Amino acid sequence: MGSENGTWSEALLEDVAEELIVGHVGSMTSEYVETGVPFLRSKNVDPFNIVWDDMKYISREFHGRLKKSTLSPGDVVIVRTGKPGAAALVPDTLPEANCSDLVIVRCGPEIDRRFLVYYLNSAAKHHVHSHLVGAVQQHFNVGAARKLRMQLPPLAEQKAIARILGTLDEKIELNRRMNETLEGIARAVFKSWFVDFDPVRAKLDGRQPAGMDPATAALFPDGFEDTELGKVPRGWRTSPVYDTARFINGATFRGEHFCEPEDGLPVIKIAELKSGISAQTKYSNRQDLDPKYRIDSGTLLYSWSGSPDTSLDTFVWSLGPGLLNQHIFKIDADSEAQLHFVYYMLKYLRPALIEIARNKQTTGLGHVTVADMRRLHFCSPPATILHAFDQCAGPLYRSCYQNALQSQTLSALRDTLLPKLLSGEIRVGEAAEIVGE
Repeated sequence: MGSENGTWSEALLEDVAEELIVGHVGSMTSEYVETGVPFLRSKNVDPFNIVWDDMKYISREFHGRLKKSTLSPGDVVIVRTGKPGAAALVPDTLPEANCSDLVIVRCGPEIDRRFLVYYLNSAAKHHVHSHLVGAVQQHFNVGAARKLRMQLPPLAEQKAIARILGTLDEKIELNRRMNETLEGIARAVFKSWFVDFDPVRAKLDGRQPAGMDPATAALFPDGFEDTELGKVPRGWRTSPVYDTARFINGATFRGEHFCEPEDGLPVIKIAELKSGISAQTKYSNRQDLDPKYRIDSGTLLYSWSGSPDTSLDTFVWSLGPGLLNQHIFKIDADSEAQLHFVYYMLKYLRPALIEIARNKQTTGLGHVTVADMRRLHFCSPPATILHAFDQCAGPLYRSCYQNALQSQTLSALRDTLLPKLLSGEIRVGEAAEIVGE
């Protein structure tokens, strides 16, 4: 196979890796601590990314005993179980870590580590899926990883390919960090106004609320009254969480309801909320389905069943038309301002909702019922203050959504270019023009 920069060559992964081993294998539950050295498991590795959700930690002493599975920046980690073959680079922001049940690759001088991550997440998929073992839960073993046969361009071209694709990933990461900041600002305002009641406390003390213009400050009372929730701003009311919006549970789908992707819409389950539409996503064209179960980009969703720490959360859907599966609420409200308020309320209440689900947990799964959401109350502000909050938080909410849409476009472009660059179908120069490098 030829390339503009020289001849492509064939090699096994074990021939271009300095080291190729598997992380710690064995029970770890008793070794986890509150703070310590990050300990990566399969669920902490997505294609191209390290995932911090539900990260576990081990003591420094135990970390020192697990020398074989110690991770360093620049190591490539590959998932064995759960999402077999998913690969990511250990970043510089993770200077110290350990792992279990991951294949660890340390690259030799003939292969660029970022190029390898892109290769594993694209061109290697057929090899991974054809070498899975295990009847109940399938694994991608280190032996199969060693025998991965790769078509490699010269090192300089590997680096160029990784740089072009990395440009897209850097933009995606920038959007993620920006959304983290914007979300943090909006949540801080929400907590100040509707949990800590800072503007009310300031007026009660005869002070001007910090960072607030006089017109907005005038909307808040200067005292409290007693309710079943305790003291709340005078004139405000408390409401069951379930009454703050319309919570519509998804539909039940059976085998006969599914069809080929080209004939229907994706069925949105918890997996799609967390990882997007994939090859495992099912499709349906049910003719008897009530329109209320249809969702589209911008729909607010709450996942109320699953692993409490990782599945129960609020999501803004952004992947186009779909059909909502059970265990997820579609959230409707009378106004955009109310919808935004409910979003930040559910984000704030997430720890309490997780605890409710955890107390009813069986076989690793928990759930929040309608009855639970009726029992849980929250303070509801008057419409004038709701509108004032939306003047502040609404633009942040919309910016986060637009950033998410842009990241999806960038991700789709990366996934389109990736196999073409790795096969030599398009040249580095052409790809650079497409991404505007």
